[in-house]
Amino acid sequence: MDGYLLDAGTFLLRWLHVVAAIAWIGESFYFVALDRGLKPPATAAPGLAGESWSVHGGGFYRKQKYLPAPPQLPDELHWSKWKSYTTWLSGFALLCALYFSAPGIYLLDPAVAALTPAQGVGAAIALLLVGWIGYDLLCRAVGFRDGVLGVLVALLVSALALVATQLFAGRAAFLLTGAVLATIMSANVLFVIIPGQKRMVAALARGATPEPLPGLRGRQRSVHNTYFTLPVVFAMLSTHYAPAYAHPYNGAVLLLFMLAAALIRQFFVVWHGGERAWGLLAAVVVVLLATLAWLAPPAKSPDAIAPATAGAVTEPAVTLDVQSILQRHCTACHSAAPKLVPSAPKGIALDRLTDAELHAAAIRQQVVVLRIMPPGNMTGMQPAERDAIARWSRAAAASD
Repeated sequence: MDGYLLDAGTFLLRWLHVVAAIAWIGESFYFVALDRGLKPPATAAPGLAGESWSVHGGGFYRKQKYLPAPPQLPDELHWSKWKSYTTWLSGFALLCALYFSAPGIYLLDPAVAALTPAQGVGAAIALLLVGWIGYDLLCRAVGFRDGVLGVLVALLVSALALVATQLFAGRAAFLLTGAVLATIMSANVLFVIIPGQKRMVAALARGATPEPLPGLRGRQRSVHNTYFTLPVVFAMLSTHYAPAYAHPYNGAVLLLFMLAAALIRQFFVVWHGGERAWGLLAAVVVVLLATLAWLAPPAKSPDAIAPATAGAVTEPAVTLDVQSILQRHCTACHSAAPKLVPSAPKGIALDRLTDAELHAAAIRQQVVVLRIMPPGNMTGMQPAERDAIARWSRAAAASD
């Protein structure tokens, strides 16, 4: 029952995280599109910097932007902050509930770095803090030289991604890199954007002219946030794409995918401004195709798999060998009554070999080709055991 409640709780938390993220990113994208699509106002008015018209839902909308503010503040103002905070808090809660609560399973891989569970959790939290502090210091030191700052921020993100892949298991490294970017985004809202807006509103309420610096800083951080969004989305979804995070050079793979994501975002930013930068999409296609070609496993000749025969799966020695391998290395999680997790991942139980044969291809992909199972090789699976799984799985496929 406790396992069921934990599973249900993490599912609801994941649902909350996704819903909040959709709301936050959607609102962020909308305001970027609105800002980029503003035109000079048809009628001049004090403080009116631009306006745009749109049609949606059977009605027409006229949006106006005032700089630094309208002559008179409205009674109600919409603040874009709670979606950001909810997204980060729910994401961090998930990180604690899954990765930090069982670092030996999800966070660490002895083949990557020899960290204890406590050291691994501490390093992960330090990565989040270093990412935000380093980014914030760069922004304050470089100021509004946006070209220079953009290059430096890109180098910082690249360095953090490479450090993550040198310290943590591949899947955790990708997720943590996304978490670093998400932390920067939410911290921008909490520490820079909202405080700056509050100072502007307070000055206007006093009848004073607001200082332009908080607004300029807020806009700069908002621009950075919009370019971080799609790399963050990729990093979160990449946990379902093992060829990327299990690659020997997964740090470079992560950077290539994040580059493609940032270019996609730039395409839409330019689009909102009325331009069509098709060259950006072409660059995205080239980067993605080249990366996927790099990730593709090498083709094997028929001679390389000739020793595997259909009859091998029924040989008692092989059957008993595979059964014992699964019992030693897999059923602690993939079982009707798992010991390390509340319920079997993806509902796959390998207590019986007949059940395992239904998933032979997937087992081979995870255990033999990608070598990401067992997680971090925490049970010490030997190369000979992986070879036995390979022979069994090929024979099982041939017998279908």
